[in-house]
Amino acid sequence: MKLYSFPGAPNPRRVLIFAAEKDLALEVVNVDLPGREIKQPEFLKKNPSGKIPVLELDDGRCIAESVAISRYLESLVPEPNLFGMDAYETAVIEMQHRFIEFELNMQIGFAWVHGPIVAKMGLIEPIEEMRRRGDAGARSYYKRLNRELETRDYVAGDRFTIADITALCMIDFASAMVNLKPDETLDALWRWHARVSERPAVANQAGMS
Repeated sequence: MKLYSFPGAPNPRRVLIFAAEKDLALEVVNVDLPGREIKQPEFLKKNPSGKIPVLELDDGRCIAESVAISRYLESLVPEPNLFGMDAYETAVIEMQHRFIEFELNMQIGFAWVHGPIVAKMGLIEPIEEMRRRGDAGARSYYKRLNRELETRDYVAGDRFTIADITALCMIDFASAMVNLKPDETLDALWRWHARVSERPAVANQAGMS
């Protein structure tokens, strides 16, 4: 299976870590993101949304969106389970994952799209108020996550799940590319970050996406 990716992009990294947890090897095909390859007709046949990641199966069929791809991989290799082992845990993981998607990822997206790097690309006219709003929203979520991680070891409970993968990838991206590194005083968050970063599936993907 091929994974269309780009080095440093957080969403393909989510899939790569997920696959590594399953001991699944994916062939990584890095697209020309600055050259807008993902908006060209040939790529749009793989994903009409013109985004990465895209998983291309051996028969040529394609799946887009990191969570959809991860659910497909989980169906192929059920263990270790990363989406939930019973009805309640599945719901809690989904709940926390939705919190991350809407209350962290979206805010980081605002700060990124309206920040200086994207502005230099000339793709949009940045809106400073949107950048500030994204910055404030992400930092608010960091504080909330820190409080929650004072009472448990992982984002969605007492074990590593897809919620941890998503949170880690977005926090790392925000720290490196969006000037949104969590404050050093958020001790519980940083203990969690160190814990999950030491996992082989995470450490082995560093710089490889």
